[in-house]
Amino acid sequence: MQNKIIIEGLRIYAYHGVLEQERKIGAYFTIDAEVTTDFSVAMETDKLKGTISYAAIFETIKREMATPSRLVEHVAGRISRAILDEYPAATSVRIKILKENPPMGADCRGAGVEITLP
Repeated sequence: MQNKIIIEGLRIYAYHGVLEQERKIGAYFTIDAEVTTDFSVAMETDKLKGTISYAAIFETIKREMATPSRLVEHVAGRISRAILDEYPAATSVRIKILKENPPMGADCRGAGVEITLP
Protein backbone atom coordinates (compact mmCIF):
# COMPACT_ATOMS: atom_id res chain seq x y z
CA MET A 1 0.00 0.00 0.00
CA GLN A 2 1.34 3.43 -0.93
CA ASN A 3 0.10 6.51 0.91
CA LYS A 4 1.35 10.07 1.19
CA ILE A 5 2.35 12.24 4.09
CA ILE A 6 1.76 15.85 3.08
CA ILE A 7 3.11 19.15 4.33
CA GLU A 8 1.60 22.05 2.41
CA GLY A 9 2.34 25.75 2.51
CA LEU A 10 5.31 25.56 4.88
CA ARG A 11 6.79 29.07 5.04
CA ILE A 12 10.46 29.45 5.95
CA TYR A 13 12.77 32.47 5.83
CA ALA A 14 16.06 31.47 4.20
CA TYR A 15 19.07 32.80 2.31
CA HIS A 16 19.07 31.27 -1.17
CA GLY A 17 19.69 33.08 -4.43
CA VAL A 18 22.02 33.71 -7.31
CA LEU A 19 22.53 37.35 -6.33
CA GLU A 20 24.77 38.05 -3.34
CA GLN A 21 22.12 40.39 -1.95
CA GLU A 22 19.59 37.52 -1.89
CA ARG A 23 21.96 35.42 0.18
CA LYS A 24 22.55 38.34 2.60
CA ILE A 25 19.02 39.69 3.01
CA GLY A 26 17.05 36.46 2.55
CA ALA A 27 13.44 35.91 1.60
CA TYR A 28 10.44 33.79 2.43
CA PHE A 29 10.08 30.46 0.69
CA THR A 30 6.96 28.33 0.54
CA ILE A 31 7.52 24.57 0.53
CA ASP A 32 5.11 21.74 -0.25
CA ALA A 33 6.24 18.17 0.43
CA GLU A 34 4.69 14.80 -0.34
CA VAL A 35 6.39 11.69 1.02
CA THR A 36 5.10 8.38 -0.30
CA THR A 37 5.19 5.52 2.20
CA ASP A 38 3.13 2.60 3.47
CA PHE A 39 1.44 3.68 6.69
CA SER A 40 -1.13 0.89 6.78
CA VAL A 41 0.27 -0.26 10.15
CA ALA A 42 -0.39 3.18 11.66
CA MET A 43 -3.91 3.13 10.21
CA GLU A 44 -4.61 -0.07 12.14
CA THR A 45 -2.59 0.45 15.34
CA ASP A 46 -2.75 4.22 15.91
CA LYS A 47 1.00 4.08 16.64
CA LEU A 48 3.56 6.57 15.30
CA LYS A 49 5.95 3.65 14.82
CA GLY A 50 3.91 2.59 11.77
CA THR A 51 4.43 5.81 9.82
CA ILE A 52 6.83 8.71 9.26
CA SER A 53 6.27 11.70 11.53
CA TYR A 54 5.44 14.84 9.60
CA ALA A 55 7.12 16.76 12.44
CA ALA A 56 10.35 14.86 11.70
CA ILE A 57 9.99 15.60 7.97
CA PHE A 58 9.53 19.28 8.86
CA GLU A 59 12.76 19.24 10.88
CA THR A 60 14.63 17.76 7.90
CA ILE A 61 13.22 20.46 5.59
CA LYS A 62 14.01 23.23 8.10
CA ARG A 63 17.60 21.99 8.51
CA GLU A 64 18.22 21.85 4.75
CA MET A 65 16.61 25.27 4.20
CA ALA A 66 19.08 26.73 6.73
CA THR A 67 22.03 25.91 4.43
CA PRO A 68 22.32 28.72 1.84
CA SER A 69 22.41 27.76 -1.83
CA ARG A 70 22.49 29.71 -5.04
CA LEU A 71 19.72 27.69 -6.70
CA VAL A 72 16.38 26.42 -5.38
CA GLU A 73 16.97 23.37 -7.60
CA HIS A 74 19.91 22.50 -5.36
CA VAL A 75 17.87 23.05 -2.20
CA ALA A 76 15.00 20.88 -3.48
CA GLY A 77 17.45 18.12 -4.38
CA ARG A 78 19.11 18.26 -0.95
CA ILE A 79 15.77 18.12 0.85
CA SER A 80 14.54 15.21 -1.26
CA ARG A 81 17.72 13.18 -0.84
CA ALA A 82 17.81 13.87 2.92
CA ILE A 83 14.24 12.64 3.37
CA LEU A 84 14.90 9.49 1.36
CA ASP A 85 18.14 8.85 3.31
CA GLU A 86 16.73 9.56 6.77
CA TYR A 87 13.41 7.75 6.43
CA PRO A 88 13.91 4.33 4.80
CA ALA A 89 10.14 3.76 4.67
CA ALA A 90 9.85 6.68 2.20
CA THR A 91 9.63 5.37 -1.36
CA SER A 92 9.40 8.71 -3.16
CA VAL A 93 9.42 12.42 -2.40
CA ARG A 94 7.90 15.39 -4.20
CA ILE A 95 9.18 18.82 -3.17
CA LYS A 96 7.92 22.16 -4.45
CA ILE A 97 9.77 25.33 -3.43
CA LEU A 98 8.63 28.84 -4.34
CA LYS A 99 10.61 31.97 -3.52
CA GLU A 100 8.19 34.70 -2.54
CA ASN A 101 8.60 38.01 -4.36
CA PRO A 102 11.67 36.95 -6.38
CA PRO A 103 13.93 39.73 -7.72
CA MET A 104 13.07 39.37 -11.40
CA GLY A 105 10.96 42.45 -12.07
CA ALA A 106 7.62 40.63 -12.19
CA ASP A 107 4.66 40.90 -9.87
CA CYS A 108 4.04 37.31 -8.80
CA ARG A 109 3.44 35.31 -5.63
CA GLY A 110 6.53 33.21 -6.21
CA ALA A 111 8.86 31.41 -8.57
CA GLY A 112 10.59 28.12 -8.05
CA VAL A 113 10.80 24.43 -8.80
CA GLU A 114 9.08 21.13 -8.21
CA ILE A 115 10.93 17.80 -8.26
CA THR A 116 10.03 14.18 -7.61
CA LEU A 117 12.60 11.58 -6.66
CA PRO A 118 11.80 7.88 -6.46
